[in-house]
Amino acid sequence: MSKRTNWPITTLIALGALLILFPLYIAVSIAVKSPAEAASSVLAFPTTIHFENFTKAIEATNFFQAFKNSFYITVITVVLTLLTNSMVAYAIARNMHKKFFKGLYYYFVSALFIPFPIIMLPIVKQTAAFGLDNPSGLIFLYVVYGIAFNIFLYVGYIRSIPRELEEAAIVDGCSTWGVFWRVIFPLLAPMNATVAILTCLWAWNDFMLPLILLNDQAQMTLPLVQYVFQSEFGTDYNLAFASYLMALSPMVIVYILAQKWIISGVTNGAVK
Repeated sequence: MSKRTNWPITTLIALGALLILFPLYIAVSIAVKSPAEAASSVLAFPTTIHFENFTKAIEATNFFQAFKNSFYITVITVVLTLLTNSMVAYAIARNMHKKFFKGLYYYFVSALFIPFPIIMLPIVKQTAAFGLDNPSGLIFLYVVYGIAFNIFLYVGYIRSIPRELEEAAIVDGCSTWGVFWRVIFPLLAPMNATVAILTCLWAWNDFMLPLILLNDQAQMTLPLVQYVFQSEFGTDYNLAFASYLMALSPMVIVYILAQKWIISGVTNGAVK
């Protein structure tokens, strides 16, 4: 028996895809056009592809230095987030029957409802006072600010893991530390993948925290470099869009390859 096509849903999906692909087409089109061609017609296909726009954008934005900064910050943030957030979530998940840990869980989750602009000015003052207005301070803040959502995901997933596995490991002579690293942490692989991907996307694409923390141009991340470039060369749209495409392409590839982990991980953490 043939399945009937749900035309209203199909139409909505097509419109949604168009809304996403059209701006992307504009960005790619402008990035490979000459300035005169881009000024004459934005929507038209480029008659000649100017790859030199990407070379000029790399030189104008010091792209590789910014890429190295973003890569370093993102990788260290992901590693520290997985190690620290999972341990905190494990302690909370296995002690939710105690008032202290239950209150701690709601304390962390409540941070999701605090708008960032409210705490932005205190962050600037505190990081400057503690000497954390640098990539190390930025990594520390990413790990701390990510704990609210990550605890929400981890706790839900850990509570679905049978306690009998831990009890068997304890009988075999494992300490609490050994139980976590030898039993629980390997079982968290799907959730670790989800948290790692979401943290990677956030740390790589974030603009606000680097803007208020980093003052040294040599330490700037890719999103911040794009902002500085746009403010200095605002009329050179060809180079600007070429730079934007190079900055966003790594995370687009990561998301396309790992989107199944994100969807399944968020669902498992929220439902279980």
